[in-house]
Parts: sequence; structure tokens; C-alpha cells
Amino acid sequence: MRCTPFLRNLPPVSKLQPSAALKERVRRPGYFSKLAKPEDLAPLFQNDDYIGFSGFTGVGYPKSVPTAIADHIEANNLQDDPSTKKKFHLFVGASVGPEVEDRWAKMDMIARRYPHQVGKDIAKGINAGRIEFADKHLSMFPQDLTYGYYSLKKNHGDPKKPLDWAVIEATAITEDGWIVPGASVGASPEILQCAEKIIIEVNTRIPNLEGLHDINQSFGPPHRQPYLITHPQDRIGTTAIPIDPDRVVAIVESNQPDNTGENTPETEDSRLIAQHLIEFLSAEVAAGRIPPSLLPLQSGIGNVANSIIGGLAEGPFEQVQVWTEVLQDTFIRFLDSGKLSFATATSIRFSPGGFDQFYANWAHYKDRLLLRSQQVANSPELIRRLGVIAMNTPLEVDIYAHANSTNALGSRMLNGLGGSADFLRNAKLSIMHTPSARPTKTDPTGISCIVPFASHIDQTEHDLDVVVTEQGLADLRGLSPRERAPLIIKKCAHPDYQPMLMEYYERSLFECLKRGAGHEPHMLRNAFKMHINLMDKGTMKVDKWD
Repeated sequence: MRCTPFLRNLPPVSKLQPSAALKERVRRPGYFSKLAKPEDLAPLFQNDDYIGFSGFTGVGYPKSVPTAIADHIEANNLQDDPSTKKKFHLFVGASVGPEVEDRWAKMDMIARRYPHQVGKDIAKGINAGRIEFADKHLSMFPQDLTYGYYSLKKNHGDPKKPLDWAVIEATAITEDGWIVPGASVGASPEILQCAEKIIIEVNTRIPNLEGLHDINQSFGPPHRQPYLITHPQDRIGTTAIPIDPDRVVAIVESNQPDNTGENTPETEDSRLIAQHLIEFLSAEVAAGRIPPSLLPLQSGIGNVANSIIGGLAEGPFEQVQVWTEVLQDTFIRFLDSGKLSFATATSIRFSPGGFDQFYANWAHYKDRLLLRSQQVANSPELIRRLGVIAMNTPLEVDIYAHANSTNALGSRMLNGLGGSADFLRNAKLSIMHTPSARPTKTDPTGISCIVPFASHIDQTEHDLDVVVTEQGLADLRGLSPRERAPLIIKKCAHPDYQPMLMEYYERSLFECLKRGAGHEPHMLRNAFKMHINLMDKGTMKVDKWD
């Protein structure tokens, strides 16, 4: 191995002996000289380091090394003294497990986080101002990383390698030293491309998933190439992530499962939403706007998405294909039903029991699944070409179909935008589904998810075709704002909120037409009155508008 500056201060050549399981997974023998213990690597990570992890939706993330770093900092009380405190800039395709990310946040180890996260403690750190968070479309984050947009360091070194470290989980390593990922790809190819030093955690608990992935190289303009995909099953790349073996500084054996937890259970409301959507899709087929097998489906995460996919497994459509970000447990039922012919995603996020079933029957499923990088899975070019039917869950939708997916009451960050806008802006059918109201401790009806004006806008009215709640479905295609508002209120709002919302709209319409501003009527003085009432009185039910 050639001597390069970034390899200084690393542990001496390893005398550790690989296990039989590791020998079976690592087909490049030279890597065994780099075998290391996580606790020996932990002190190498310095304050202000830029670190990239594999992982997407809490799957396929490194577990041993990040835990060892936290253990080292905790054991040595490094966070107690400003002169020894360590805070890192953390880059992940989406989220990692809570035992890693929430622990780092709780210990104040994260200075910056990009571009999506899930966890109470990290969200608390962001909203308390301790963690700088930059929300970004998931299709754009990997390319922006390779462009160098996130590097704030001066005199960092190689400008094409803005990350100090990449810590990546693998299920196998090829003869060329390339990485076979686990149940997610995410932004791992670009993180590896941008890292000076690479640590590979080979997880021998998870089956070798070689053949499940389609990895393509990321080029920058003006050298970018079209993605030559016209069907979800088309391959354009390799089955492993190419890397420079000289940048691999350590190999670690891991045997910990992904900490996914159980999926959110389905509810009566989520089943009603699924029923409305299946009826709508059946009508679209009958009208000849989509084929009997539908078009490739995208669905988000949560109980509504699970209900939709579960309903399709029992529904009237055959030979369905999926082009999405994440596969949840109900996709197993969909595959087993024989109605799902092929699915591609960037992550498989099953519950522990779902993973047990998936891994035990890996040979049965592997020819009908494909995992790609998030830059490809969420590519606007491909979403539009394939005519994807996109279905996602917002926090709230307003009466003109602006959607808020990220910031409660306009300010409190939840998880981040994710890939919903990648799909909704470019899909053939852009659908937002949500309960009409969410329960609270202070109001028996709960918070209305249909509001006069979204308190933060992630998806604009120009991008949404359909809004659906358990109350009904509003088909907004071709409608003006003044036609949309009464339909959304009538079809989608909770009955307890319908009169209030209709009064807001009618008064806004009267006032705005009177002054010649009636295209999309609002009473600005009252546009956020429901939100303000919630903050002040614990309910969105306003007594009167003025």
C-alpha cells in the first residue's frame, strides 16, 4: 500500500485473525492486514471531522465504529471540557439507527447533519439550535456532496474529497475490494467517492446480498450521462460499489442487526384512505388513463403506506411494478400474493420479524428486487419517464393543495423533506394522503391536517394532483385554486373543521374579489389563526375569524 498523508497516525498493521465467517465474506485477502477493533479506531476521529455513514431509513448503517466512538468519548469524559470536546459533521443518505444517531445527539457530538434524520434526540438538538441541519431533496444531496457544496473547512486537503471519513457497512467485499452493501444503498457510492479514508464494517450476521444492487458511477457536469432505464428491472451498473482499495484504512467485523423496530400499525383511518385510493386507481384504469397493471408505484413510510400496499396485495391489479425509495413489511405480502412482479428501491426497511422472513427466503425474493443509489431511485428524469404514481404523507395540506412535510407550526423541524418532492414534482400522478385530523391531549378531534394556509410549504399547489384523507378523495387535476378549495374542504377535511374552513374560504373570496385579487383568496390577518389558536389554547378550533 502506498504511503499517503491521510494514512498517517493509523494503527499498526493488524495481527488480528479473521473469523471463518469474515474469510468467507472478504474475497480480497490483502484487506485482512487492515483488520481492526472498533475501540482502536475510535481515538482517530478528531473534533470537526467530516464523516459519512452508509444507511437509509435506519437500515445498512455502521454500528460498531460509531458506537465505539461514543464509548471512547464517554469513557474519557471528553465532552465535559471545551478543550477536548468532539463534534462532528455527519453525512448520511437518510437516517441511521437510534442507538447511533440519537446517542450522538444526546452526547452533543453532532455539529452539522445532512440531509435527513429520524429520532427524538437529534430533532431536539436541531430545534434547540445545537445542531445545524440542512434539509435537501434526497435525489440532490449526493450530487451536491460530490460538487463540494458541504465543505466548510479551510485547508481541508483534496477538494474532491470533502469528507475525512466514510464508515460503510458491507455484507461482502469482492476480489477487487469493492463493497457489497446490505439492505440499503442510499448515498453510499457518493460518500465513498468523497472520502479520504474508508472504514468498512463487514456485517456477518446479515446474509451476503450480492446481486441485489445496481450501482452506477456519479459524474459531474458536463460529463453526466443519461440513466438508460425504461423499466424498473433494467440494470445500468455493477453489483458492488467500486472503491480505491488504497483508501481503505480498516476492516471491522460486525454482527449486529439493523435496529428498525416494529412498523406503525394500520388503523381504520389508514384502511379507509387505502380504500379511497384503490377506488380512484380502478377508475383511472377504467378511463384508460393508466394500464390495468397500473404504472410503477412509489409509496412513503408509515401506516397509510402500509395499508395502501396491503390493500393492493388483495386488490384487483395484476403484474404491478414498484419504483420507490423504501420497501416496508407489506411488500412481502404483496410479493407473496403474486401481484407484485418487480420492485426497485434504495432501501428495504422491514421490521425485525419482516427481515427474518426476508432473509430466510432470500432466494425466493432476490430475482424480483433491486436496490439502487438514492440519486437514481429518486431521479426526476426516471420518475417522469416511467410515469410513476407517487403517494406520500404530509404534515398538513392547505385548501389550495400546498403541502407541509417538515416543519410543525412552521418552525419545528420533524425529520426533513426526504424524497417526497422528488417524486411529487415529477410523477404522472402526485398524491398526498393524510388523516384529516391527528389526535392531541387537548382536543378530542385533534389537529386539523387541512388548514387555510400551510405554515411551511415543501410541495406547492402546482405539484399535487390528488389529496386524500379517510373522509374522501379530492381529484384536483385541471382545477383553478377557487375550484380546489371547496372540493378539498368538502372531500378531505374533518367534519368538525369543515364549517370553519368553508367560512374562511368564503370570507376570503368575498374580500379578495372586492379588491380585484381573487385568484387564490386569503385573509392574511387570519391565514394562520388556526395555528396560533393551537399554540395559545391547545385547539385549532377558532371561535370566530374576526
